[in-house]
Amino acid sequence: MTWLQAVVLAVVQGLTEFLPVSSSGHLRIVSQLFFSADAGASFTAVTQIGTELAVVIYFFGDIARLVATWFRGMVSAEIRRTRDYRLAWYVIVGSIPIGILGFFFQDLIRGALRSLWITATTLIVFGLLLGLAERYGPQLRRQAQLRLSDGVLMGLAQSLALVPGVSRSGGTITAGLSLGLDRPTAVRFSFLLAIPAVFAAGLLELGHVFDPGGPGLQPSGPQMLVATILAGVVGYICIAWLLRYVEKHSVYLFVWWRVIVGLAVYVLLTFGVLQA
Repeated sequence: MTWLQAVVLAVVQGLTEFLPVSSSGHLRIVSQLFFSADAGASFTAVTQIGTELAVVIYFFGDIARLVATWFRGMVSAEIRRTRDYRLAWYVIVGSIPIGILGFFFQDLIRGALRSLWITATTLIVFGLLLGLAERYGPQLRRQAQLRLSDGVLMGLAQSLALVPGVSRSGGTITAGLSLGLDRPTAVRFSFLLAIPAVFAAGLLELGHVFDPGGPGLQPSGPQMLVATILAGVVGYICIAWLLRYVEKHSVYLFVWWRVIVGLAVYVLLTFGVLQA
């Protein structure tokens, strides 16, 4: 991997990690289109550590409160009746599906599922599902009305993001809107839900990213470090923007973007500009 590739891919990761457009799908497309190579699932997973650190920094007060409440709830029945204690458990339970599937299907995720035909298809299909959830989801429930079933179902939706093009945030936001959560609540819970899974995946893939015999571009240690930090800085800016955006706007902008990009990839694959 060259420094130009590391910087470009890190910026793409930061820009797309929190938007419901699929960071792994966009990294796959950009790396193939401009660098004629796959960035690799390991590079994607490790740079996501940077973007999740951005979540931790942005929501530090909320996260610290939830963690402290969860530990206090281990010894206090009164604390166990609080909303924060329940929310902490929703995040934990919702993180389990992607952890299990990611562990058992590592080879498939790094290999066959990275086909650009699959990426283009999932961009379009799950983009349309996001649009349907925006259109028909009642969006009546706020964070105080989150339930355990929301955590489980949004966690299952998050696990679909192991396939490039689905989008972790897109899947969870789609599920949240479909379950009746309002847009800001679905987005904020999506961010919190990602933290355990993404950190675990990044640490798991850290050993693979420098493997010279592995698939995808191989960065050096300094390149990986800079890419992770850069992705985190760009990601932090995107978090702040997205939370303000969804308070007053629908998610149709992202639906159209996904469909257009997916169709463009189909065309480029058909004419041989991109290789699957």
